Amino acid sequence: MNIAMLGSGFIARFYANTLHDQRRKDRILSVYSRNIANAEKFAADYGLSSYGSEMEKIIQDPAVDAVIVALPNHLHEEAVLACAAANKAVLCTKPLGRNASEAKRMLEAVEKAGVFAGYLEDLCYTSKFLKSLASIKAGSLGKILWTKSREAHPGPHSDWFWDKEKSGGGAIIDLGCHCVEISRNFIGKGVRPMEVMCWADTQVHPIDAEDHAIGLVKYENGAIGQFEVSWTFRGGMDLRDEVMGTEGTVWLNSFLRTGFEMFTTGKGENYIAEKAESDSGWLFPVGDEAHELGYPQMFSDMFDAMEQGREPLETFYDGYVVNAILDAAFLSAKSKKWETVKLEDWRGEGSGSEEKSQVSYDEKYYLIKKELLPNGEAKVILKDKVTGEIKQVTVKN
Repeated sequence: MNIAMLGSGFIARFYANTLHDQRRKDRILSVYSRNIANAEKFAADYGLSSYGSEMEKIIQDPAVDAVIVALPNHLHEEAVLACAAANKAVLCTKPLGRNASEAKRMLEAVEKAGVFAGYLEDLCYTSKFLKSLASIKAGSLGKILWTKSREAHPGPHSDWFWDKEKSGGGAIIDLGCHCVEISRNFIGKGVRPMEVMCWADTQVHPIDAEDHAIGLVKYENGAIGQFEVSWTFRGGMDLRDEVMGTEGTVWLNSFLRTGFEMFTTGKGENYIAEKAESDSGWLFPVGDEAHELGYPQMFSDMFDAMEQGREPLETFYDGYVVNAILDAAFLSAKSKKWETVKLEDWRGEGSGSEEKSQVSYDEKYYLIKKELLPNGEAKVILKDKVTGEIKQVTVKN
C-alpha cells in the first residue's frame, strides 16, 4: 500500500517507525501537517517523496491507496469525511471521535462511500492480548464475569490533549477508549453495553478536564467491565488487564514490567520508553516498544483485511460503540448515577440477557464449592434446590 500520513507528531512517528521497520512492504508516500516545517522534517526523516500543508491535496493524490489519520481528536471528523469524499481507504487513530455523534457521522460517511475503514486501537493487538483473547474464545475461562483494564501515566505529550474542547475530555477520552475496547473484546463485542457508573476528578493538573477516573460498565449479560485511567500516575506507563471467568482468570502486565530491568547512575542520555520519567536509577526499558504496544500486528491486520475484502478486527463501528460508552461515563461522572449507554445503531447479537450460572451436584442439590482439605479429604458446600438450605459434606477425593 502507498500511504498518506495525516499528522507529523508523536503518534504519526510511532506509526511511521512501525510501517518502515523490518522491510515491510506498506510504505508512507506523503505526509500532511498543519505546520509545513514539521511536514518537511517528517518527510526528510522517513524518505518521503512529498509533503504538504493542504490536507485534501495529500488525500486526493492518485498514487495514495490508504490514508492514516494521526491528528488531534478535533480534526478526525474533517479528515475522515475528506477521505470518504475522495473514495480513499482510511485508518483512524483512537478515539474515533470526541463523542458518539462525531463517531457516528464518520461511520456513516465511510459506509455510504463504500470505503475501507479501520479503527487503530493498538492495545487490542498486542501479542499478550491476542493470545489471551484466543483462550477466552476457546472457553478456557468459561463465562466472563468481570474485566479490569488500567492505563495510567504522568500525562500526554502534546498541548491539545490538555485542552478539553480539542480533545473531548481528559483521561477518560484519552485512555478510557483503550480500556473499554479491551473489555468489550474479552466480554464479547456482541454483548450490548447497558449502563455506566463513573467517578472522575481533576486531582493534580490545572486543567478543566478530568485527570483521573474509575468506571464500571454493565453489559446485558451481567458482566462488568471496569476501567481505571489516570494522568496522575508517577513512574512511567502502567498498562494492566485482568479477566475473571467461571472457569479461570487472566492477568496481563503489558508495559511497566516487561522482564527488562536496568540500573544506571544517569551518565549518558537514553530514551527508555514512552512516558518514562527518569533516565537514572532502576529503569524498565522496552525491547521493541512498537511490538509491545501492538502496532505491527495492527497494521498487518488492517492491510491484510483490505487485500482480502474483509473487516479488520477493529472497525469504525467499534470506535462508535466505545464513544457511546464514554459519553455515558462523562454523564455519570457529573450525575453520580448509573447512566444509560445510548446506542442509536446497535449491531450486536440477540438479547444477551443476564443469566446466573448454577451447577447441579445431583438431583437434590446445587454445588456451591468443592475444595481439598489439608488432611486429603474433599469438602463440598451444597444448596438444596427446593428449600435453599446450605450445608457442607465431606466426601472421598
